[in-house]
Amino acid sequence: MTRVVGLDEVSKAIIEQLQADGRRPYAAIGKAVGLSEAAVRQRVNRLQETGVMQIVAVTDPMRVGFSRSAMVGIEVDGDMESVADSIAALPEVDYLVITAGSFDILAEIVCQDDDALLQIINRGIRALPGVRRTETFMYLTLRKQIYAWGTH
Repeated sequence: MTRVVGLDEVSKAIIEQLQADGRRPYAAIGKAVGLSEAAVRQRVNRLQETGVMQIVAVTDPMRVGFSRSAMVGIEVDGDMESVADSIAALPEVDYLVITAGSFDILAEIVCQDDDALLQIINRGIRALPGVRRTETFMYLTLRKQIYAWGTH
């Protein structure tokens, strides 16, 4: 079970500063939130250590040679968690959730082209024991992608 961490207003403000620019200097963040650079550094380290946030570079898959993205809905017979673990191990899967509803698992796949997508679905997902059915939702265009959860 995921442990929920309560955030005070200062921690939320620090996160918002980093969501706007993950390279923003701690001194500039400190000025904006009313803390010293050292205090901001301590808070950021604590937020990272507790798993509340991570600071990463986000790429545009299309601009780095991955022209095909899709969400794959997966129906499972048996243990959903073991199937999800197997799918999560595929390097082309960048997002995976166990769900309630029409599908047991949703997996987002980012790959080079349609041939690569076919191989991942056919040999990587459908070949797994317990996978009953898949349905693929090809992405045509990205209209919105944000990473500003939990501060408002």
